Amino acid sequence: MKPTLIQGNIKQGILLFAIPLFLSNFFQQLYNTVDTLLIGHFLGDAPLAALGATAAIFELIVQFCSGMSLGFGIVISRYYGAKDTDKLKIAIAESLIFGFFIALFLSIVSCSIMPWLLRILKTPNAIYSMAYSYIHVIAATLIITMFYNLAACLFRSIGNSLTPLYVLILTSILNVILDIIFITQWHIGIRGAAFATVLSQVLAALLCFGIIYKKEPLLVPKRNHFKMDADIVHELLSQGFAMGFMFSIVSIGTIILQSGINPLGTNIIAAHTAARKWFALLVLPLGTLGATTSTFVSQNHGAKQWNRMEQGIRFCIHFDWLYTIVLTVIVFLFAQPMIHILSGSANDIVLANGTRYLQINIPGFIVLGPLLTYRNALQGNGYKIYPLISSGIELAGKIIFTIWVIPALAYFGVILCEPVIWTLMSIQLWISYRIIKTENT
Repeated sequence: MKPTLIQGNIKQGILLFAIPLFLSNFFQQLYNTVDTLLIGHFLGDAPLAALGATAAIFELIVQFCSGMSLGFGIVISRYYGAKDTDKLKIAIAESLIFGFFIALFLSIVSCSIMPWLLRILKTPNAIYSMAYSYIHVIAATLIITMFYNLAACLFRSIGNSLTPLYVLILTSILNVILDIIFITQWHIGIRGAAFATVLSQVLAALLCFGIIYKKEPLLVPKRNHFKMDADIVHELLSQGFAMGFMFSIVSIGTIILQSGINPLGTNIIAAHTAARKWFALLVLPLGTLGATTSTFVSQNHGAKQWNRMEQGIRFCIHFDWLYTIVLTVIVFLFAQPMIHILSGSANDIVLANGTRYLQINIPGFIVLGPLLTYRNALQGNGYKIYPLISSGIELAGKIIFTIWVIPALAYFGVILCEPVIWTLMSIQLWISYRIIKTENT
């Protein structure tokens, strides 16, 4: 029998789920990475800096949608593990309704406040118009982002991480083609990269929901399931908003940090942009195992398999540590050419600062891995407050660094910020997990 998250070999079950999820996340990240690469190579340092200046805002609005979808998926996973088909379908129906209205509201608000937000972030005048032209397209199409993420989470809630992978491979290829056409042939500039991303996500959402309708009847609610069940509504909204706000708090901290980076100049922004794109790719295995932990714990919680849950968590942490050791060696050897490849820049300031960022932040994965595992394990068990506390620590830490440390240490303060905060968060989440484990044994 093929191992799954709730039966068979634990390590194999986790990896069989995680590998397709990792590849899905990789191709998802490729959307933005290709934007960065083409903009850096064909448009130069200033447009690359414009893209970087909007990165924190992009992360905020997209991550909230992702967090809401993930929260909905956790609830659906729990009903799937408990084999309660009726409640599962009601939860899906309500998720579709809430997802639409939440995304619509966010899109209207985001578009309305975007000029003000870019000014608050101290976006340099030289790149302001380019930054606005990119992020406005993303903000105006949040419904697409929400429904794509929700569709992918529906598949993963029942242990199917392969279908979102196949869809993302196809749409990532489309994104690359559109990027090349819009940026290098039609010369639309940075706005073309945004259009390419949005159009690719439209196709991804349509394909996912089409496959659900044709191949996954368990995930297709009927008309009678579109009703407001008070208990399910409460569970969906509390879990969804908890995850959405947790992701948002993290992103708000990033926005605050970006306000400390932008005054450091175009070269520093370009260096940080290239380094953060590499960071986003390299952190994917940790993030993937974190997301896997959430589904794994949620399903086993529904099936009341507590010992299996603990063994899976331990395996994920050990994997995180091994990956960090190998990756640290690679980064120390090849960080500078990595920055050059992605940015296309020969500027010494860009290369030196991007390199230094990677060489200090990547070893910090040794604490980031357990942080993500414990946070998702707590979420999968239905605990919402402890992860929110950790996000609050991150927000407070980034405020402190932005106000006091970065003005004193310049970009080196930016580099030190997250490893220090990760350490504090990891300690808090480990203690929290020990507390709830003691309470439940």
